[in-house]
Amino acid sequence: MKRPIGIFDSGVGGLTVFKAIRAAFPEEDLLYFGDTARVPYGPKSHNTIIEYSVQNARFLLQKGIKILIVACNTSAAVSLDELCHLTNIPIIGVITPGAEEALRSTRNHRIGVIGTEGTVRSQAYTRAISKLMPDAVVFSKSCPLFVPLVEEGWTDHPVAKAVVHEYLHELQQSDIDTLVLGCTHYPLLRDLISQVMGNQVTLVDSAVAITAYLKALLPANTDGKSGKDIFYVSDNEDKFEQIAKRILDKDIAQLRRVRLFESWFE
Repeated sequence: MKRPIGIFDSGVGGLTVFKAIRAAFPEEDLLYFGDTARVPYGPKSHNTIIEYSVQNARFLLQKGIKILIVACNTSAAVSLDELCHLTNIPIIGVITPGAEEALRSTRNHRIGVIGTEGTVRSQAYTRAISKLMPDAVVFSKSCPLFVPLVEEGWTDHPVAKAVVHEYLHELQQSDIDTLVLGCTHYPLLRDLISQVMGNQVTLVDSAVAITAYLKALLPANTDGKSGKDIFYVSDNEDKFEQIAKRILDKDIAQLRRVRLFESWFE
């Protein structure tokens, strides 16, 4: 029996990770959980983020997954150590792949990181980058309105353009040549971010970098059967389906809402 790969995020943003993994591994079964009832995670306390992340992971572990992908940067920044106590299967967060990709991209060692309040507050990217490149200078900026803009589907709205410009104005003056999109929602604003930062700044999407990690863990699948996609959300399945169709360029065949009962996580 083929065991699936599990992916969780606070909402729809992790679908950018899902899409990259599906493209690289067409024969793998993928399970995705979006905690749409409790998005966003960024403004919440560390304890709450850890609690939610553990609950999400336990749900996917009950489905018999073989690898867990923590697609939420906030969760990966705060709760990865706690999640590793739950299981012996491989757990991959988005922080390290994103940091490593940024170091491959930078030429002047001046790197920007944008993320949720929780991710920026944790300094997880700064630590990961500095560990690998001690002379790197990291400029971090929290962009808390990016997630609700994406969840609302306003990725090309004039309001989104104004918000992106307002948040990134300081980074424009910092002489960075690389910018880490430190939230899986942010690649959905990639065009607007690129317009503001200019072509001289390389944007790093950790979703792509994660696939390299998976290739090192997964043996070649030669059964020739297309993998199954199953999606779970904790709320707003209709809205999730609409946004998912836009991100994935296809309809979702299997989408289920799960109810947030205490017993669900035990």
